[in-house]
Amino acid sequence: MTLIRSIYVFCSIVMSVLGYVSKPPEDRELTTNCSNMSLRKVPADLTPTTTTLDLSYNLLSQLQSSDFRSVSKLKVLILCHNRIQELDIKTFEFNRELRYLDLSYNRLKIVTWYSLAGLRHLDLSFNDFDSVPIHEEAGNMSHLEILGLSGAKIRKSDFQKIAHLHLNTVFLGLRSLSYYEEGSLPILNTTKLHIVLPMNTNFWVLLRDGIKTSKILEMTNIDGKSQFSSYETQQNLTLANSKTSILLLNKVDLLWDDLLLIFQFVWHTSVECFQVQHVTFGGKVYLDHNSFDYSNTAMRTIKLEHIQFRIFYIPQERVYLLFTKMDIENLTISDAQMPHMRFPNYPTRFKHLNFADNILTDDLFKQPIQLPHLKTLILKGNKLETLSLVSFFANNTSLKHLDLSQNLLQYENDENCFWPETLITMNLSSNKFADSVFRCLPRSIQILNLNNNKIQTVPKEIIHLKSLRELNLAFNFLTDLPGCSHFRKLSILNIEMNLILSPSLDFFQSCQEVKTLNAGRNPFRCTCELRDFIHLEKYSQGMMIGWSDSYICEYPLNLKGTRLKDVHLPELSCNTALLIVTIVVIMLVLGTAMAFCCLYFDLPWYLRMLGQWTQTLQRIRKTTQEQLKRNVQFYVFISYNKHDSTWVKHELIPNLEKEENLICLHEGNFDPGKSITENIMNCIEKSCKSIFVLSPNFVQSEWCHYELYFAHQNLFHENSDYIIFILLEPIPLYCIPTRYPRLKALMEKKAYLEWPKDRRKCGLFWAKLRASINVNLLETREMCELQTFVELNEESQGSVISLIRTDCL
Repeated sequence: MTLIRSIYVFCSIVMSVLGYVSKPPEDRELTTNCSNMSLRKVPADLTPTTTTLDLSYNLLSQLQSSDFRSVSKLKVLILCHNRIQELDIKTFEFNRELRYLDLSYNRLKIVTWYSLAGLRHLDLSFNDFDSVPIHEEAGNMSHLEILGLSGAKIRKSDFQKIAHLHLNTVFLGLRSLSYYEEGSLPILNTTKLHIVLPMNTNFWVLLRDGIKTSKILEMTNIDGKSQFSSYETQQNLTLANSKTSILLLNKVDLLWDDLLLIFQFVWHTSVECFQVQHVTFGGKVYLDHNSFDYSNTAMRTIKLEHIQFRIFYIPQERVYLLFTKMDIENLTISDAQMPHMRFPNYPTRFKHLNFADNILTDDLFKQPIQLPHLKTLILKGNKLETLSLVSFFANNTSLKHLDLSQNLLQYENDENCFWPETLITMNLSSNKFADSVFRCLPRSIQILNLNNNKIQTVPKEIIHLKSLRELNLAFNFLTDLPGCSHFRKLSILNIEMNLILSPSLDFFQSCQEVKTLNAGRNPFRCTCELRDFIHLEKYSQGMMIGWSDSYICEYPLNLKGTRLKDVHLPELSCNTALLIVTIVVIMLVLGTAMAFCCLYFDLPWYLRMLGQWTQTLQRIRKTTQEQLKRNVQFYVFISYNKHDSTWVKHELIPNLEKEENLICLHEGNFDPGKSITENIMNCIEKSCKSIFVLSPNFVQSEWCHYELYFAHQNLFHENSDYIIFILLEPIPLYCIPTRYPRLKALMEKKAYLEWPKDRRKCGLFWAKLRASINVNLLETREMCELQTFVELNEESQGSVISLIRTDCL
């Protein structure tokens, strides 16, 4: 008992707030679920705001008047599948908003009535009442719509008390039926009557009265163990006093002849739709099918579904003709293991035929069938194999809807197909069709389902399906999205679960009318080819069905499992034209920048200098120091600008020494057969010292800077004092170009001799200059004479004597 009491504490309360935001707190609805918890009493701690309370599948045996007083806002109360034996409806007098009360499947024997004016649904079915528990108080429930009752005895007087109520549904859930007063059911005023019979009950009288009672009649548990009334005694039931237009018999277990009698009986009533579900029948056939009276009927639809056979013998052809000769509008025989179907030799007025889930074969179409009015044909779940045979059959009809799914259908290229122009819907899913099926389709088709076949591509050489609006190609082997060049009106396309890596450009160009696309669960390759497909969803506003959870990358491996919407494919890397334009622009910018740098920093000059310096360095590396010393021919090399030549010739040269032939000048000592650069290097190489006359004119001369640059490299001399600078005129630092950093550094250090403006100081200037030069003229002369002798000796051996190096004295 302690455990049971503790269950109250753990009673599951599931909050279901309806309109939580829009409704005020007092209007919010609360659902409390305490079902299947072995409760023996109604919990005392129910939330006062509870509107729905489920106490089903417990062990409740009685209800107290105080059990539901705290839940005054209760609207729905479910107490089914308990052990309640007595009920006082006054228990719910404080629940004035109660609309739904379910007390079915209890052990009720006594009900004390109390008028609940607002109650709409009351279910007392499947209880242990001796008679139907209806009191005068029940007649005051003017809002009652659905009423469930039970009782072992049914009398007219019981239903008289509620005859004035206009009910939507009356449900008789009978555990037993020992007495039924004929004519009781027609007293009820209800739209639908559902009777669940106990086993071994004579249902015939209930069937007769039920057809006179409601527009819709459903009877469950029809068996043939009770004695069947003679068919002749039922002739007094005519169309005049029957009300039922829809009759449903569920869970039927009869002999074939008994079932045939029911069909004959119902045939002459007001029933328009007769549906028999979950049928089991058998036994030998004794009645003559040819005696069936097909006249005087309102029947339009017959459905036989989920049929099982016991071991028996039935002449199948006679049974098939029994139904096809009925010549009604709609006939359904499904899940009946039917191997064949026969039709009469004359035209019939069938509009809807459903032979789904049988074992029909191509033999069905090998006999002439005249169905000129047929609009819908459902043959799914059979063993059909040849599509062209179906087309020949359909061509003689007015078919609009055809379902051939779940068969073994194929199509060969050499077969001809003839379809009616009226056909607009075809379901060919779950067959064995290949690409060739597109050559056997009606031009008028609007909705086509080819789901779960073996299609690898949509051929381009097919007929134009100009009316096709919806195409389902899911669960096939397509490797690309189909183009719409043959389906100009296509608006819905389903291609999920195929082998599509990336869609082709043809789809985006030709499928402009597609408004709904389901391409999920394909092994997408997330590369640039998929970029337009990803952008399609961004610009289509919900065009993709299942986006984005069903659209996952499969390749490359580093993106496997990534949703397409999370993949970033830059425009630059995917757009070839844009990439080329970008590269060209970058190259132009870089070229412009390089050109600017070349002009601003004089880069060509540096490159030329580097080239000449490299050549000289390579030549010097091949020459020893002794050879370099022997090459010395001049006392000094003077570098100056031509505008300063007057000062050089009249001031500098006369004051150096009397040996003017040992002074190298570019005007007199340059070899015309060599380039200027080679002459500069030769003069520097053959001179012991180099004097540079600096002035603003010198700064502006490119060749003067060549001479300065090569002299600074110190390639031909081991000592570092072989360069002497004379500042002839002051040079502002800002006038020195940036490409001459060494000259600028020299001017900043003042490492030069400055020509004095005062003539009286010239003597000191010349003394300093001579001291800086410090050259042994004798040594220089000896070297020059030795070199001259060697050269004369070599030339005399070749019979060519020429005088060279005449400058050496």
